[in-house]
Amino acid sequence: MSEPTVHYETDGPVATLTLDAPPANCYSHGLMRSLDEAILRARFDDEVEVIVITGAGHRFFCAGADIAMLSSVTPRFKYYFCLHANETLSRLEHTDKLVIAAINGHCVGGGFEVAMACDLRVARKGAGTWGLPEVKLGVLPGTGGTQRLARLVGHQKALRWMVEGKTAPLEEAEAEGVVDRILDASPEDFLGDVLTYAKSLCTPRTASMAVGHIKRAVQTGGGLPLEQGLALERELQAKLFASDDATEGLNAYVEKRNARFSGS
Repeated sequence: MSEPTVHYETDGPVATLTLDAPPANCYSHGLMRSLDEAILRARFDDEVEVIVITGAGHRFFCAGADIAMLSSVTPRFKYYFCLHANETLSRLEHTDKLVIAAINGHCVGGGFEVAMACDLRVARKGAGTWGLPEVKLGVLPGTGGTQRLARLVGHQKALRWMVEGKTAPLEEAEAEGVVDRILDASPEDFLGDVLTYAKSLCTPRTASMAVGHIKRAVQTGGGLPLEQGLALERELQAKLFASDDATEGLNAYVEKRNARFSGS
């Protein structure tokens, strides 16, 4: 059996990071380090505008942390394992490129926490289940789940789902506002459809610099008092007004033509 890893591939302006840890793409410390390295690689790649994260195979996006591993290590190791996982997902959020979770199968526990750290979540119809059942193991969702789910759906729903260890079909996750889009695609076609969607959010059709600044305004500004968040928004807008893309977008609107953005 091959060593668990994260495969890194690019297709034009889109980088795909594939979690590969058979049979359920559960993450160990080694796999999380591989994901961390892949995130940094995509961040430093000037050609990459959108990052897609998915799971190997067709059954699992990610079933969370490797429970067998966690049951065999010390509490100290468990703490640092969770700390590094949190740092990795925070790095994903702080990367000023759009990140899409391509949820191709079951997405539970820590796998759902990975998906929530992405900016958009696109799932395949009928692909599997989602949820945070950690309470059934006597622990809490420790890779950002308690914080990100509450921010997505509100404290009351998040609390109920986590204390009940709720799992449900991905279609319900869309209805609850946790998954952004369900694609009716075959397992073989799903990732290609997600990549097509991802490319529609890249230059020349979409201003990638504006996308990155929107992400920063939302991710950073969301944790600030309103006045400070508005100040950040103004600062980012001023930078965009000075960009080539803003000039192109405004001129294209006046001239009644489609804009062609360069990302600069």
